[in-house]
Amino acid sequence: MSQSFILEYWNDEGWLVGRIKGIPGVFSQGQTLEELEENIRDAYQLMAMDTEPAPAKVKTKELVLEI
Repeated sequence: MSQSFILEYWNDEGWLVGRIKGIPGVFSQGQTLEELEENIRDAYQLMAMDTEPAPAKVKTKELVLEI
């Protein structure tokens, strides 16, 4: 089963850092958008809940995950 989520991402010192909007605690990074997407999928499977807000100037991208 698949469900779409929004990937929020931003540049931080040469890395793309991102999180899944609406799912606290799912953060990761990558050198490319493709690497970030792969890493965020892994984080989705592994991370515990977290309630930290996203930093300012966040970008978004729709991301499909297997659930």
